[in-house]
Amino acid sequence: MNATDFKADMKVVSIREPGGPEVLEPSFRCIPAITPQEVLIKVAAAGVNGPDLMQRRGLYPSPPGANDLPGLEVSGVVVACGADVGRWRPGDHVIALTRGGGYAEFCAVDAAQCLPVPPGVSIEDAAGLPETYFTVWSNLFIEGGLAAGQTLLVHGGAGGIGTTAIQLAKAFGAYVIATDSPRARCQVCSDLGADVVIDYREEDYVEITRGLGGADLILDIVGGPNIEKNFKAAKHGGRIVQIAFAAGSQVNINLMPVMLKRLTYTGSTLRTRPDGFKARVARELEEKVWPKFASGDLKAVTSCSFRLEDAARAHAVMEQAGHTGKVLLVMD
Repeated sequence: MNATDFKADMKVVSIREPGGPEVLEPSFRCIPAITPQEVLIKVAAAGVNGPDLMQRRGLYPSPPGANDLPGLEVSGVVVACGADVGRWRPGDHVIALTRGGGYAEFCAVDAAQCLPVPPGVSIEDAAGLPETYFTVWSNLFIEGGLAAGQTLLVHGGAGGIGTTAIQLAKAFGAYVIATDSPRARCQVCSDLGADVVIDYREEDYVEITRGLGGADLILDIVGGPNIEKNFKAAKHGGRIVQIAFAAGSQVNINLMPVMLKRLTYTGSTLRTRPDGFKARVARELEEKVWPKFASGDLKAVTSCSFRLEDAARAHAVMEQAGHTGKVLLVMD
């Protein structure tokens, strides 16, 4: 079955030029062709993520060979399969990590980076899972080594990454300290199971975390002044993972604690990781994490949804940083 059997073109949202949300333009493109290893998904919803905003500003260009449209995660229905695809069939409900192209009615994705929609999650809400679950699982468990009984400190606990990190860490037996502000966002963290929630505008998270014995692992999306504070909040031998820099990446800091406390400070981005690594993460998520949706230990957390053509409004909401959970674009 060929993609062009469905319609000649599709609605998309493209980036006219680097700039603010207003540069996002609804337009039309041909439905993408698929390779033998890909499936074509009729998109039900797409997640909006920080890298989409960076790409729109001209700060995060698409990798060579990737779709230039924004959108790194989708949910929907498989409508065509490449010749080498063995598992998926037309009609399957899936979510997928993409290399771009999610802001569209149809998206071609590597079949190995698809997962079934988790039990108990709607197909629309499921669109907000791939980017955060791939990111959090790989950084906390595969590379961060988080284990039951250890302490995780996660910043921005009420956001998309934070809500995922809190739930996953608790589901696998970690003690979780979360920071956020104001009180309503802190309450979201508590409701998701965080053991201690710190309003960073009112309290000193370094002092509180150290009073609790320090953090074995810190997941930070803030950067800026947090970088040096994280060195102080970590235990001896602790690990700090930087996955975003909402408060800036250029700082003047004292690195002596890294040596004296034997800290590991690292960072990563997901989009440029090899396809084989992403396929490994997908397999582990389906085997170890997806059953916890069925048991009720995990749930999708959606903040708000917009129509595809209202992507500029969705980006404006993301930039205000007041949302809790994921922002989605939903197809008609």
